[in-house]
Amino acid sequence: LQLEESGGGSVQPGGSLTLTCTASDHIYSSYCMAWFRQVPGKEREGVAGASTDGTSKYADSVKGRFTITRENLQNKLTLPMNNLTPDDPAMYYCGGWLMSGGYCYHPVLSSSEYTSWGQGTQVTVSS
Repeated sequence: LQLEESGGGSVQPGGSLTLTCTASDHIYSSYCMAWFRQVPGKEREGVAGASTDGTSKYADSVKGRFTITRENLQNKLTLPMNNLTPDDPAMYYCGGWLMSGGYCYHPVLSSSEYTSWGQGTQVTVSS
C-alpha cells in the first residue's frame, strides 16, 4: 500500500487545516487506517483511527477538534483539524494496516501495528 499525505501548512492558534491521505491499493477497504503525528525526539503518536465501516477512535488530546473520515471507494482518508493549538505542531503521517481477514473491525491507534506509511505532511501552529 502506497500512501501520500497532503494538506499540511502553517496556521495561527485557533485555525484549521484538513489533511488528506490518498492510498494506492484497490483493496483499501481491507486496511485499518489512522493518522499519527511525531515531533523530533518523541515516539509516533496515534491521533485518529478508522475501521473499514468508518468507526472512529481519537486520542484524548484531539477529541472534539479533529474528525477522521474514510472514503473506501475513493481510497481516501481525511482529517479536518479545528481549533489548532501550540500542542498540535508535528509531522503528520497516514498509516495503513492490512487485515488478514479483509476487514478492519475496530480502529487502532498503536503505531507498532501499522506497516504502511506515507512520507508525512508538516503542520505548524504559530502566532
